[in-house]
Amino acid sequence: VPFVPISGWNGDNMLEASTNMPWYKGWYIERKSGKADGKTLLQALDVMEPPSRPLDKPLRLPLQDVYKIGGIGTVPVGRVETGIIKPGMVVTFAPCNLTTEVKSVEMHHEALSEAYPGDNVGFHVKNVS
Repeated sequence: VPFVPISGWNGDNMLEASTNMPWYKGWYIERKSGKADGKTLLQALDVMEPPSRPLDKPLRLPLQDVYKIGGIGTVPVGRVETGIIKPGMVVTFAPCNLTTEVKSVEMHHEALSEAYPGDNVGFHVKNVS
């Protein structure tokens, strides 16, 4: 993780290298994909790698909230971190070890056939109150 001293007030080291910090020589990082260096926050942000969100791993979906909707039932919501979720699959909630079936998956009030890592979803589960 590069360290970049900045001043948002003066704009130092935000977009261009600052003359107000002569002690700062810049940052350097080395990773599997290659080496990178620079002096500004913008350069550091440009070389950031997005997190990997594998589809082939087990489903991990940290819950953000659970809604009880009249006429529908229990709808947990959260973001898929790994794996996929789709209607008909069986899920287990930790730490209570509750297992149930997913009836439907929605994102932004639109039904999905499956949701992928990075998707914020709500899913209707059977027989959970």
